[in-house]
Amino acid sequence: MPSTARPRFSARIGLAEPIDDGPYDGVPRHLVAPLQEWVQGELESIPYRGDDYDEVERTICLRLRLDPTHGYDQALTNATDADLLDVVDALLAYRVERRITAPKHLSRLDSILNEGGSAYRISDSLDGLEERVTPAVRNAIRQTVADAGTTATTGSAADHLSAAWQNAYGRQPDPVRAYSEAIKAVESAAHSVVEPRNNKATLGSMLGELRTARHKFGTALVTAPGKDPVLPVEEMMRALWEGQTSRHGAQTATVPETLDAARAATHIAATLVQLFVSGAVTRSS
Repeated sequence: MPSTARPRFSARIGLAEPIDDGPYDGVPRHLVAPLQEWVQGELESIPYRGDDYDEVERTICLRLRLDPTHGYDQALTNATDADLLDVVDALLAYRVERRITAPKHLSRLDSILNEGGSAYRISDSLDGLEERVTPAVRNAIRQTVADAGTTATTGSAADHLSAAWQNAYGRQPDPVRAYSEAIKAVESAAHSVVEPRNNKATLGSMLGELRTARHKFGTALVTAPGKDPVLPVEEMMRALWEGQTSRHGAQTATVPETLDAARAATHIAATLVQLFVSGAVTRSS
C-alpha cells in the first residue's frame, strides 16, 4: 500500500517550507524533461511503415500545427508547456489509431504523471490525456478549505480536508488515510451543528442524532411539500460513513479503501464541509 509522501529532508529539519505536492496544472519544470524523454522514446518505439521515416513525426506536427522548421523530430521532442501536453495526447491517439501495443511505454507515462503530481492522466480508452479533476472542482475544494480555515466553529476541518485531498491526488497517494481524513473533515465541520454537546461525537453518532432528532434540523435546500430537506445531507454522510471498509477489524480480512473510493469520499466530504461551513445546515435548540 502506498505510504504518505515523505517530506523533503530540508523541510523536515526546518530549512525550507513544505512544497505543494499537486496536482499541478500545465507542465511544471520538474515534469518537462521526463515527458520530453517519454516523447522521444515513444517516437523511437513506433514501428514505421515503408521507407518514410518521418511519417509519424510529420503526421503529429501537421495535426497539431507545430512549426517543423528545425525538423519534425525536434518540434515534438523539444515541445514545452501546453504544446508538450498536446504532443503526448496526440501520440496516445496515434497509438490507438494504428493499433500499436506497447504496454511498457504506457506504464512509464502513467508513472511519470502519477509521481510528478500531474493534474492529468491517461484516459481509460488509452487514446489521450484527461484531467484527473476539472479545474472548477479543484478550485471549489480549495475555496472550501479556505472557508473552513476561517470559521471558528469548524475545528480542524480545513486541515483534515486538505490532508484528504493531498492523500487522494498528491504524490504517493494513500487511499486509507485520504478516506479517514475525509470523514474527520466532516466530523469537525458538523460537530457544532449536529452534536454540540457530545465531545466524543463521530460521524456515526451524528447520523443517529439526525435520525432521532430530525425535527430539530433544517437546510437551505428548497424542497417540495412533504419532502425531507435534511435527507440529501444525511444520505451523503451515511454513504461516507458506511463506505469506509477499513474502519474496523473482524474475523474476515480487512479490505482497504481503493483510490477511486478515497477520491469519491474526498469530494463528498468537501460538499458536506461547505454545507456546514456556510450555514446551509441548521439546528434549532
